[in-house]
Amino acid sequence: MKTRPSRIIRPLSAVALSLAIFLSTTVSITPANAEPFSPDILASVVSLLPQWPGDGRRPKEPEGTAVAVLPGGYLVTNDHVIGRAKTIHIRLNDGRVLAADIIGRDAATDIALIKAAIDLPVLPTGPEPVLGARVCAVGNQFGLGLSVTCGVASAVGRTGAGFNPVEDFIQTDAVINPGGSGGALVDGKNRLIGLVSAIFTKDSDANIGVNFAASIKLVMRVARDLKNHGRVAHASSGLNVRDLTLSERRTSAGALVHGIAPDGPAAKAGLKAEDIITNIGGRAVRKASDVATAVFYVGVGNDASVEYRRDGAREMTTISLSSQ
Repeated sequence: MKTRPSRIIRPLSAVALSLAIFLSTTVSITPANAEPFSPDILASVVSLLPQWPGDGRRPKEPEGTAVAVLPGGYLVTNDHVIGRAKTIHIRLNDGRVLAADIIGRDAATDIALIKAAIDLPVLPTGPEPVLGARVCAVGNQFGLGLSVTCGVASAVGRTGAGFNPVEDFIQTDAVINPGGSGGALVDGKNRLIGLVSAIFTKDSDANIGVNFAASIKLVMRVARDLKNHGRVAHASSGLNVRDLTLSERRTSAGALVHGIAPDGPAAKAGLKAEDIITNIGGRAVRKASDVATAVFYVGVGNDASVEYRRDGAREMTTISLSSQ
């Protein structure tokens, strides 16, 4: 499980273990507009068992989780869950353990695709949740086996959390702890909406109610690229951006162009240093980290509409994105 600022997972004490077991069995009240959690979801989620080089053990870190997203035994997990492992296994909810192959990995989004010789049921995907909507996380927390915790969608479209170069997170207060990485985030209609990825911490790795799941839009984009090509193509805009200062934000939200790659896509589109980018490809840009995500979604070889402000005036242009 990725944590911030610390990524070290401490040994589990007896008190923490008792607390984890209590939390994993806590019953949540189901809102009137949400369906009861379906146990059938557990058939689509597995525990992930990485076998690291050497003695095969992964010191001080638990097992992880993976979730089926494509027919034919394809599952996604987090790249950091696999880590240095060359061999992996999955454990089904009924206790069976099967070998799995690593199809591809993308460090920039922290998403990996694996394949097992079993065609697990694929959950239907759902839209981006509304704020305050009920969501549930399914994962192998602390390596205890699959458990379900529920909360609400606290925020959507989060970037700049500091975990990955490309981020599009759903933030939730559903309890998530080490081992839950790679698990499923489902909405109140039992649809897959995200891949549990990280917990935000201060001085410990305990859950403090600020947890992140990569959006299903990001997950499926990466999963399909890895399945079809074995890698993910990341687009380049030629933009070097930074966050606006407090005084600069008084007149406009966005990301300030700090530099332009000579003869790059942005330069060819007429963008200049000191321009303020406010939208790329229909995705609002409120801070510098939004640019990488917006460019990623448009993709290599495609044209991205760009809205920006120059000397206070609103301008438009189009960038033809190249590969990195």
